[in-house]
Amino acid sequence: MQPIPHPSPNFGERRDGLRPELVVLHYTAMEDATAALERLSSPEFEVSAHYLVARDGTLHQLVDEDKRAWHAGGGDWRGRGDVNSRSIGIELDNLGDTPFSQPLMQTLEALLPGILSRWDIPPEGVIGHSDMAPTRKFDPGRRFDWARLARQGLAVWPEAGDAPPDEGAFLKAAEVFGYDSFWGIDPVLGAFRQRFRPWADGPLDAQDMGAMLDLAARFPPTFPIDPGAPSA
Repeated sequence: MQPIPHPSPNFGERRDGLRPELVVLHYTAMEDATAALERLSSPEFEVSAHYLVARDGTLHQLVDEDKRAWHAGGGDWRGRGDVNSRSIGIELDNLGDTPFSQPLMQTLEALLPGILSRWDIPPEGVIGHSDMAPTRKFDPGRRFDWARLARQGLAVWPEAGDAPPDEGAFLKAAEVFGYDSFWGIDPVLGAFRQRFRPWADGPLDAQDMGAMLDLAARFPPTFPIDPGAPSA
């Protein structure tokens, strides 16, 4: 798939020799792709992403993959900060309150395999903005079809199962999977549900607990976790 170049000045070098180990998905929260492209390429806003996928399926590239785009902001995943230096950022043309279009999803599904292959990123390395910054971000939101990506090996999905709810054990398992327990139960549970149980509400329940334990058991990190306060 050949993207349409739309260079953004908002990028830099990846710091400390870091390379992409994550793909972070966002929604644009703007009226259309034209408005999003303008924002992502305007120096005054100091934001960008590597790619933008429009609702009609058109793919735009704003920043080369080997450069550090400015899409993630403060936060961390699996105990590591500076997510911008460790990730590829993909903006999806959606306001956040409607289903993502079929052409958009098809383009995303065509784009992701090449990125994962080029940078040797496993499916569990595809995350949402809300996963790494759960107190301030909600994208790509409850309308994004994570299960669809997981069925194609482009993301992960938990096996169904129940376990007795235990907030401490939930946060411990969440940290193994990738969330930072520093955020506390409410933000972590909220981010988890945004992605894996978008229909759920209320306090931690047995299905939340079972799903998180499954994710931690099947997708542990391949490096020691260094927990701590999230960093930019």
